[in-house]
Amino acid sequence: MDEEYDVIVLGTGLKECILSGLLSVDGLKVLHMDRNDYYGGDSTSLNLNQLWKRFRGEDKPPAHLGASRDYNVDMVPKFMMANGTLVRTLIHTDVTKYLSFKAVDGSYVFSKGKIHKVPATDMEALKSPLMGLFEKRRARNFFIYVQDYNEADPKTHQGLDLTTMTTRELIAKYGLSDDTVDFIGHALALHRDDRYLNEPAIDTVKRMKLYAESLARFQGGSPYIYPLYGLGELPQGFARLSAVYGGTYMLNKPDCKVEFDMEGKVCGVTSEGETAKCKKVVCDPSYLPNKVRKIGKVARAIAIMSHPIANTNDSHSVQIILPQKQLGRKSDMYVFCCSYTHNVAPKGKFIAFVSTEAETDNPQSELKPGIDLLGQVDELFFDIYDRYEPVNEPSLDNCFVSTSYDATTHFETTVTDTVDLSVDLSAASAAEEY
Repeated sequence: MDEEYDVIVLGTGLKECILSGLLSVDGLKVLHMDRNDYYGGDSTSLNLNQLWKRFRGEDKPPAHLGASRDYNVDMVPKFMMANGTLVRTLIHTDVTKYLSFKAVDGSYVFSKGKIHKVPATDMEALKSPLMGLFEKRRARNFFIYVQDYNEADPKTHQGLDLTTMTTRELIAKYGLSDDTVDFIGHALALHRDDRYLNEPAIDTVKRMKLYAESLARFQGGSPYIYPLYGLGELPQGFARLSAVYGGTYMLNKPDCKVEFDMEGKVCGVTSEGETAKCKKVVCDPSYLPNKVRKIGKVARAIAIMSHPIANTNDSHSVQIILPQKQLGRKSDMYVFCCSYTHNVAPKGKFIAFVSTEAETDNPQSELKPGIDLLGQVDELFFDIYDRYEPVNEPSLDNCFVSTSYDATTHFETTVTDTVDLSVDLSAASAAEEY
């Protein structure tokens, strides 16, 4: 271990594994360490025995739930946008050869107490029970504008500058109702709260286009895809990529201590009495607690069930978004369900998750609107964790710390954070070369 590396990566969460893979492909000498004896960090997948040990102490799970090894329960459940940044990264790096994906059956939104399929195109808008007749026409016109919009072709802009116009102003031009705006902003554009209404409309239009492009890509019932055997496969796929390009992996390394020189710049990592030297460190917040601040809490319920969620057309995999306004909250709630068809549970079993950003001191009760949609459950677990973001200046200390995983059940926010980190790292590397 007493060698010098370009980058040492601490933690094998998805963000860290993507970065170590990309950095290895770029020709950097990478050492990747984790204090745990398994891959995935916070974003690991657990079998039934591991799930029971984590949430119920030492109890053995009941036999009627089936074999432990047939379960792959994600601790950070997220679907992937079929045409999104993560899938493009997977294809670009060829990690797809290590994984198999399957389309997700349904994408739904909770509105006025009911679950509705999310309309993503002008034709679907006309059929949707979410809107009355006149509202459908207005929504259809808006969808057509978004579908035809091309940033590089001013003719498609219809005289509007979406880089200066806010989303609120664009929506007002089409006269859409609050409920329509709610599902467009939260279930199509996947915004987590309503701040986007006062931000440039270009971002929302691009997000809506991504949703439609992803939906068209697999001709499925949703724009999402998900790996067979769960998300635990993803960090391992990028770990293999890193190893193929010469990256070194060490699991089960306790007490990884980041070392700094006199100027406060990172100079190495010590574990079990040995120090590996390095120019930069990439890690999750748990490895550098003095360089992060708490920004919130995620509350999550994990349910094992024997049936699909009602009113989702018997979907074996589905996402339901409950927009904040529908619940009188400040942030959205997400329901994520997958099943034996994605090889994450034994035949006939379904795994459902309800996640949200905690807003009170009683996060379990906050999850009730989402849990109520699940119906009868065989087992229910609650997981609450703090979210952190970095407060250091990487240009001064060469430490690149990722942000904790949020409550969303899709990957776009995660990959944006990773891309930001990799851009920062590339810039730092380029600066050193001059």
